[in-house]
Amino acid sequence: MSGSRRKAFLVSAVLVGGAMLMTACQDSDAATDTGAAQGSSSATPAGSAVTPSGSSAAGSNQGTGKGSDATGKGSADGGGADTANGEREPVGQSCGANDISWSTRSETQAGGYILIIAKAKSGITCYLPAALPTVAFGSDGTEAGPAEQTAGKQIKLSGSTTAYAGVNPKTTNGNGGKELDSIIVAIGDDDPNPVSLPVGTITVDHPIVTNWHTAAKDAVPFS
Repeated sequence: MSGSRRKAFLVSAVLVGGAMLMTACQDSDAATDTGAAQGSSSATPAGSAVTPSGSSAAGSNQGTGKGSDATGKGSADGGGADTANGEREPVGQSCGANDISWSTRSETQAGGYILIIAKAKSGITCYLPAALPTVAFGSDGTEAGPAEQTAGKQIKLSGSTTAYAGVNPKTTNGNGGKELDSIIVAIGDDDPNPVSLPVGTITVDHPIVTNWHTAAKDAVPFS
């Protein structure tokens, strides 16, 4: 190929390559514009579709609502003890001997016994447990045994409510026993403040005591 013809071919190739390059750039720009337009147009409907459907709002509301419910439930549960039905009840204060105004009375029924009378002191509300009162005699601490075969019921002491327990100091025949003039009463063995109650002169031998009752007639200690 002559030098003039080769020069003309190279110029022609450059011109064709430039034209192709310009075309490719235009096509790329057009594709970019089209993609951007499509992205913009699709993003807008998608955003507007979310808002009417309420899915975003619903998610926000659900989260807030659940959080509020959880707070309310925790506040409602509070403290206390579980019951069989899944609810909670406040735990009451157990009575101690020093929470009670005590008195005694001699009775003649069932061969004679001592009726212990218990009322809560002014302003106090407490519970006597469903168990025998602890009643002891003398310096050796002779303790009264149960006069009943079954446990009693818990009693709420407040205001004028009165609880009664009957003590038979002597359940044996004959002249045996020890002569005393007071008894020691406590609410259970762990009561730190037992009280001494005057009862007059009594003979003590294998004593027994009833559960607490809300009626004096139910506190007769039959042996």
